[in-house]
Amino acid sequence: MTPDSIPFAELMEAGEPVLLKGVARDWPLVKKGLQSPAAAIDYLGHFHNGLSVAAYFGGKEMRGRYFYNPDLTGLNFTSRRLPLDEVLAMLAEQLDEREPWPIYVGSTTVDACLPGLREKNDFEFSHPMFSGNAPLASIWIGNHSIASAHYDAPHNLACCAVGRRRFTLFPPDQIENLYPGPLSPTPGGQAVSMVDFAAPDFDKYPRFKEALATAQVAEMEPGDAVFYPSLWWHQVEALDRFNVLLNYWWQTSARFMDTPMNTVLHALLSLRDRPPVERDAWKAIFDFYIFSDPEKARAHLPEHVWGALGPLDEAAARKLRAMLINKLNR
Repeated sequence: MTPDSIPFAELMEAGEPVLLKGVARDWPLVKKGLQSPAAAIDYLGHFHNGLSVAAYFGGKEMRGRYFYNPDLTGLNFTSRRLPLDEVLAMLAEQLDEREPWPIYVGSTTVDACLPGLREKNDFEFSHPMFSGNAPLASIWIGNHSIASAHYDAPHNLACCAVGRRRFTLFPPDQIENLYPGPLSPTPGGQAVSMVDFAAPDFDKYPRFKEALATAQVAEMEPGDAVFYPSLWWHQVEALDRFNVLLNYWWQTSARFMDTPMNTVLHALLSLRDRPPVERDAWKAIFDFYIFSDPEKARAHLPEHVWGALGPLDEAAARKLRAMLINKLNR
């Protein structure tokens, strides 16, 4: 398989994680990394345009696990905005340290800080699903790190460019068994599993055993990529002294659609604490209007009165958004 032969249609239809071995083995960045971490750092530095990035720093006691602080009121690391070349220099200084200080640059738009890198280090996104909806290409750079299990709304293609990585993936229905942490603060924008995968406390988190029975593990070498669909939980471990990941996020829904997480937050405000009988009644309403065939709610009505029940387009989305803002501001 080559970067221009990824079977996106088949991957999306299957709806399961897939490890794509060696799909990026010919990228210059991969080859530089196999030569040495220093060569990869030097290669990346040639593309840097001076832009500052969000860099994360932690103590050696965190073992690379970017997480909450002990009482969950904050995080166990700090962040600073620094020019990327300065961060790369810090990582280079740590290469020979037996216990390096954790340094991590996460989710940085490739084209913004490393223009030209994707010219020879990229995949072919020619499938019609990407027409007018190009994936967002991001880069992740650091030494040993652990991004605790979490989910993202977009679909994801993640390429291990330098160093080795391990992805541990769980289907969306395992959310309860993964014991999500607070919605705020979060280590990276999403709630993460409270379970330390390296030393799980089954007395405190007994259902994690059920999650483990569904886990899929992708052990990745440089040049490998893994695809996983929207909302799959994933823990990501960067295993070497210097690691680089390029990932691509995309959605197949229209851009004018809102994020469903806003609906979850609104439901916390309006539904969760109602009496159980009321919640069950509202569940039936949600099933009718939201989770069943859209035609069901409007099939018995003439088209000219469908209103919000009709097919969603940009104009209808604007009207709904304005209606919600007006109601929420009352």
